[in-house]
Amino acid sequence: MPAKGSIIRIAGPVVEAKDMAGAIMYELVEVGNENLIGEIIRLEGEHATLQVYQNTTELKVGEPVEGTGNLLSVELAPGLVGNVFDGIQRPLEVLKALTGMYIKQVRGVTPLAKDKKWHFKPKAELGAKLVGGDVLGTVMETDLVEHRVMVPPLMRGTVVSVASEDDYTISDTVATLEASGVKSDLTMLQKWPVRKSRPYIRRLPPSVPLITGQRIIDTFFPIAKGGSASIPGGFGTGKTVTQQQLAKWSDAKVIIYVGCGERGNEMVDVLESFPKLVDPTTGHPLMERTILVANTSNMPVSAREASIYTGITLAEYYRDMGYAVALMADSTSRWAEALREVSGRLEEMPAEEGFPSYLPSRLAEFYERTGVVEALGSDKRVGSICAIGAVSPPGGDFSEPVTQHTKRFTRVFWALDSELADARHYPAINWMNSYSG
Repeated sequence: MPAKGSIIRIAGPVVEAKDMAGAIMYELVEVGNENLIGEIIRLEGEHATLQVYQNTTELKVGEPVEGTGNLLSVELAPGLVGNVFDGIQRPLEVLKALTGMYIKQVRGVTPLAKDKKWHFKPKAELGAKLVGGDVLGTVMETDLVEHRVMVPPLMRGTVVSVASEDDYTISDTVATLEASGVKSDLTMLQKWPVRKSRPYIRRLPPSVPLITGQRIIDTFFPIAKGGSASIPGGFGTGKTVTQQQLAKWSDAKVIIYVGCGERGNEMVDVLESFPKLVDPTTGHPLMERTILVANTSNMPVSAREASIYTGITLAEYYRDMGYAVALMADSTSRWAEALREVSGRLEEMPAEEGFPSYLPSRLAEFYERTGVVEALGSDKRVGSICAIGAVSPPGGDFSEPVTQHTKRFTRVFWALDSELADARHYPAINWMNSYSG
């Protein structure tokens, strides 16, 4: 039975609830009469501390809190590419159509359209023994991306039925597996917890460069597909513009751009420019291979913290299809500031410059989910995730904690220089302070 409690304390995005016996760590909960989305981040007996991913302005003490029994997860199915989500995968274009310019809480809105039909081409054969990661069929998600519908990672069995080639929604059954006498219907839709990395067979050493189209990067400070890089720089040095250039011109199959705590006008620039830009290799709009996760600075701070995990989980899903994925995180400093704000409201002991003591481990968890891997499945597929994180040190001070800890976990360091930027030398990468390992 899901836990049912009530609010006893509210401190911005942090809410405390009582009578939460049976709740589990990181469980998704519905908070208040408006059913705001929250997540349990601390448990003490029957008391639970939650971080709420939506605005808590009108929340009151005594309102109900109800557990869902699920972890914060994302929906994985055709329809992701070309879409715009917030940090917890709410579809922003759908919410705008329903609520107008100022987005409000709307019940019943799902991340992906459940009524849209996709043309499914089966690949699995009757009687075949499949394991997690095997391809059931394909869907042309866009003209640039073939979506491979896979068996969920933790499932296996014998195919007893498979859908014929036709149009189906993501909730329709496309195959049935039988294992130990139990039949399981499979659809094109999967769900996966964002804080848990998706499994793979083995990790491989990066060996193929990511061609970015930026001469100083490709010539002097290259990055491999499956590598990780940081772009630190002071205000106005061009971090966001550099990441947008990498998203536009790199030769990755799928681009995931996470606007984490940045200004809204920068995300608007991405939304307006990407549909107009043409992929130089295919001649199609760049949005046909791009997913945007927009969590701007005026959105709830807790959702900013979740947006990084949402982005990397989407990246792992396309990696498992055998694609090279490039993830742009702009900026990890704003994400770290969200950790600091929530940690302060939790009254945790601060470490250097007020950041929580677990900042290094959280950065490590994020960057360690990159790499080149042999994906699950009977047929050998190799996919990769390349993560490029912008860092915004106050005053351009590279000795501050986020920059220093990020350097520990990334092999490529593109240091942006204020003097070069002032001289209109872009990208303003300082060739003396940068390196590629």
